[in-house]
Amino acid sequence: MTTSNDSRPDPGKVVELAGRGDPRNERVGELLGSVRALTLKRSHELAAHLLDNVDDALFDLAEKAESNAAQTEYFDGMREARKKRPLLERLFGEEVARGFGEFAMGRPRTREESSDSAAAAARSGQLSLVDDSELEESLAIASMVAKADSRLASALHALNQRLGVICGGYKIDDGNNPLAPAALALAFRNSLRELEVDIKVRLIILKLFERYVLAGLDALYHEVNTLLMQAGVLPHLRHAFVRTNPAGGDAAEAQVAATHAAAVAEAMSAVGLADTSAGLHAELMHTLTALLASRRQSRGPEPAVMPSGAPITSLTPAELLGALTLLQGEAAPLPVYPATVESSDAAQMVQHLKDELMNQIRRLSGESRSRVSGADEDTIDLVGMLFEYILQDRTIPAPMQVLLSRLQIPYLKVAILDRRMFAHASHPARRLLDLLADTAKGWSEESDRDRRLYDRTKGVVEALLSDFDDDIGVFERQLADFTAFVDNNRKRADLAEQRAAEAARGRERLQEARRRAAREIVSRMEGHPLPTLLQGVLTRPWANYLVLVLLRQGEQSEEFRDALRFVDEFVESASAPRDERERTELRDRLPWLEKTLRHGLTTVAFQEPDLHKLVDELQDFWRRQLDDGFANAPAAQTQMAEPLAAEEGVAEILGEDAVEPAEAQSAPIEENAESLQAVRALKVGAWIEFVDESGGSERAKLSWISPISGKYLFVNRRGLKVADRSAQQLAAELHEGRALILEEVPLFDRALDAIVDRLRAAQAERQGT
Repeated sequence: MTTSNDSRPDPGKVVELAGRGDPRNERVGELLGSVRALTLKRSHELAAHLLDNVDDALFDLAEKAESNAAQTEYFDGMREARKKRPLLERLFGEEVARGFGEFAMGRPRTREESSDSAAAAARSGQLSLVDDSELEESLAIASMVAKADSRLASALHALNQRLGVICGGYKIDDGNNPLAPAALALAFRNSLRELEVDIKVRLIILKLFERYVLAGLDALYHEVNTLLMQAGVLPHLRHAFVRTNPAGGDAAEAQVAATHAAAVAEAMSAVGLADTSAGLHAELMHTLTALLASRRQSRGPEPAVMPSGAPITSLTPAELLGALTLLQGEAAPLPVYPATVESSDAAQMVQHLKDELMNQIRRLSGESRSRVSGADEDTIDLVGMLFEYILQDRTIPAPMQVLLSRLQIPYLKVAILDRRMFAHASHPARRLLDLLADTAKGWSEESDRDRRLYDRTKGVVEALLSDFDDDIGVFERQLADFTAFVDNNRKRADLAEQRAAEAARGRERLQEARRRAAREIVSRMEGHPLPTLLQGVLTRPWANYLVLVLLRQGEQSEEFRDALRFVDEFVESASAPRDERERTELRDRLPWLEKTLRHGLTTVAFQEPDLHKLVDELQDFWRRQLDDGFANAPAAQTQMAEPLAAEEGVAEILGEDAVEPAEAQSAPIEENAESLQAVRALKVGAWIEFVDESGGSERAKLSWISPISGKYLFVNRRGLKVADRSAQQLAAELHEGRALILEEVPLFDRALDAIVDRLRAAQAERQGT
């Protein structure tokens, strides 16, 4: 290839590749131009999406900042990013285009050139020569690029191969590919140099680049690979690529990479955006691998030869897959509702499948080829323990447990084809099983009478059993379809759930308004004996009017103040005037009292004849008050009503027991303290299984917690109300085993944790510790 050291390529266009005399060169230039145009378009869209979210991320951190100085840094970063956004977008595009220009001129960057001096110094151990801020940025980029390279390994490998063909056989790898994560990350970092912000803000923006740009490269690579395939560039390339150590297995490089990862985790933790999931999964897989190997070695060495002296050789992965495919085809049809499997039978079911597999291998390959490699045996056992866990996991309803357990063979094939399934939470097969289990968590026969969810889950299982050979894309397609199904059903359920919550909220507000009205009336009547007539007005129709005003206008409204003033003056009107001055005051007050009473009772739809009769009785009472003549008055005007004490009076007006339900249970039972703490920790969205006296169960999601009464509202998967409980009631049910909080951790994660615990316990038992 020809190179030029005198000038930099024009980022605005792609020049021709080496070999200018090649008649195919024009076609190659067109292809590279198409790849460049597609990359610039998609990377600009992804970067714009990233910059759309910078404001929100920095604002959230500013709100949570522990000091004014830190808050100021975040706000300054927001302003700087907003002001220079057009410049950042332009510079990023120019940097990406420049990378393509250098690539097209026949001098694509090497992996070292795609890194910067800080990263190079870190790799060489010369950390003291590098500015701390530069080092933190370099380590952050090194970490995110390594994760993206690993996640996108298969698509990147195909892309490298096809770009290599375009370049006339030049070796293209992740370090010199102009649209690889390393190149795009470097382009973005170079554009960020224009931002005058603190290192914390810069690291946050880099983290957002990983979240919104690198995480969105799957679609770009798919488009570019498809474009080149359609143009005839390696159209039949099909390579299930598993990445090895990018540094070629060198131990020193691996140690440096580990140091990088630790430093990046520390830097990200400092700004509250640490992403430790990848490291935790890698650590978990390392532990699992060691425990499984120890378990296998404890059984002693396998015989190397048969009794006849013939050597015993291990099956290749392809032969193992063939045996599994035959076994998969022999699976019995799925029943309408599978029988429940007892926990004690789960291990036997899993072991039975392993025995069937070994018998299938013997039938196909003979005794001399009836062994699988140690790594494959560990994989078989690991998948077996995963599905044994599924059959024992109470978070999943029993019929769904058995249904999902039929996926053991397809998932064993995936694990053999692509061992990253256990290490990467983003693997499509893993995400599909997690989604199936999470959706099944809320299933019950009662909430799924039309069998929509059960039949759809069954359809996914049947599709994987019948369609999956060795194309993991089947899982991606099933994941996309099932996700769409779940989202569509969730929208309908959300509407019903919203209505249930609104109805509960309305009932709570009404009940609180009734209590408030009753308290206001009782407190104003206290110490003022009233005739039955007047007390009846206040405790019945006027109480209703107070409730209506509270609900419509609120406690700060003028209408509510007037309504309370009516109560005060109405109570005073029951006292006989002691002199002419008080008699005059009462006479002057009566027109307003009558007018206000008519307005209030008409508002609550008091019948006109009843209102007319009531006003006549009150006018007669007040006339006798003014004339001091009660000799022949009706009993309602002369007979004094029973005085209402505070709580008893409120309860009488409300027609309830003297003590409010929420208060009656406010003192937690000592033995329920732990359960009560668990209830207090519940978040909206948590699932509970309720068990009735007959042993029947219903699964329900916590939809709403009342800010007024503290009640917990539960709905089923269709959004329909199932129950409401006070915190004390729910704690008592948890304590007595009549309720169970279901796990929220994804199935794969909690299964792997349980498997590690199980293997460690077995190892300790073998070692006698």
